[in-house]
Amino acid sequence: MKFHNILSLVAIGLATPAFAAVTAEEAKQLGTTLTPFGAVKAANADGSIPAYTGGLTKAPEGFKPDSGFWTDPFKDEKPVLRIDSKNMAQHAALLSEGQKHLLSKYPGYYLNVYPTHRTAAYPKKILDATVRNATTCKATKEGLAIENACRGGIPFPIPKTGYEVMWNQILRYQGETAITTAASRSWVIDTSGKAVVTAEQATFQDFVYYQTDVADRDPDMAWRVYSISKVPARRAGEMTGLADYLDPVARPRKAWSYTPGLRRVKLSPEFAYDTPVASMGGVTLFDELFVFSGIMDRFDFKLIGKKEMYIQYNAYKNLYDCPTAEKALLPNHVNPECERWEKHRVWAVEATLKPGQRHAYSKRIYYFDEDLTGAANYDAFDQNGQLYRSLFQAASPMYDKQIPFAAKNVVYDFNKGMYVYVNDVMVGGYKVLPSARSEREMNPEAIVSRESAR
Repeated sequence: MKFHNILSLVAIGLATPAFAAVTAEEAKQLGTTLTPFGAVKAANADGSIPAYTGGLTKAPEGFKPDSGFWTDPFKDEKPVLRIDSKNMAQHAALLSEGQKHLLSKYPGYYLNVYPTHRTAAYPKKILDATVRNATTCKATKEGLAIENACRGGIPFPIPKTGYEVMWNQILRYQGETAITTAASRSWVIDTSGKAVVTAEQATFQDFVYYQTDVADRDPDMAWRVYSISKVPARRAGEMTGLADYLDPVARPRKAWSYTPGLRRVKLSPEFAYDTPVASMGGVTLFDELFVFSGIMDRFDFKLIGKKEMYIQYNAYKNLYDCPTAEKALLPNHVNPECERWEKHRVWAVEATLKPGQRHAYSKRIYYFDEDLTGAANYDAFDQNGQLYRSLFQAASPMYDKQIPFAAKNVVYDFNKGMYVYVNDVMVGGYKVLPSARSEREMNPEAIVSRESAR
């Protein structure tokens, strides 16, 4: 189970030297052999991964716009393969260490593999900016920062380094305004198999990097998020907020919190790196939010290459149609009948703790969907090189709005024998705001004043 075992993966393409620029000749691949966002356009050799044809933009029958829920366009499909402990050796090259561990340890766990559909779709404006970025967007400060001239499109459609792949994940397109929830729940399933809601929050994600037409936006801000706790009762009314910047070396994360009893907003610099997230039972860290968030200065991020892998994709059933407490949560793992796995190409990035740096992990391996939906598999290893945690983030594109979207994930803590189920929006779903809020409305004091008055 040691991390060096995964280095045997067969890469489709290997990274070129660090921080090499994309030439105009290389950029000509975008829109020809590559999609405008840099994925391989063609099908794979056996056709199990189809060619990209523009993604899914037509809503299926029964979809209700702006309801907060997206109808599953593939609800009638049946699995083409089931992987379990008995046959997983035949499919090991397409599995992460976390998947193999779950299959080996829990006989009742399996992967239902469905036909692959490349449903990610983007507005033309975003694709045009992405193609522009290929030759103009630059990473600085050894990959830790990028220039604000990159704004408006995927920063690195032809990534050359692990840092650039990580920036693509951090700045993946999730719309130009904001996405809100009324009741995003985090569940912790402890060693006894008991499921407990550790938090229910109203959330607000603001995608500043893509708000290029909003006059009062800070051009150096990447994104921001805030949440208001509703459950448990003792924490009702508490608020937290994060804002990250394109140059986190010059402008570190701005984190704040508000407690009703104190009636004031205070800065919370501890909301970073390997600080456990209390609202998620401490089973996940602040720099694991949405797979990765924050600054990359404690690890070296190496681009291993590209490979085929099973990731959670078109997971509408998981997100909207599998009742959480009643069906989704089993004692040791998520109910496999609620999950949908598909074969896709992924970017593989290995992150190794730098000498002299401190962190709960010594190494991390990330696998990101090449169509940049945010779907991902992720393994983290302790200081002895043993598998510590694994995360699986599921994609469920918002087809009517051309937003490739992934937020719901599960994190398994193999040391403690427990897991956390994050961003459960079975109540209320997701809402995409029609327009961005003004900078004055997004000031922490204004947020606290507005939300406390509700």
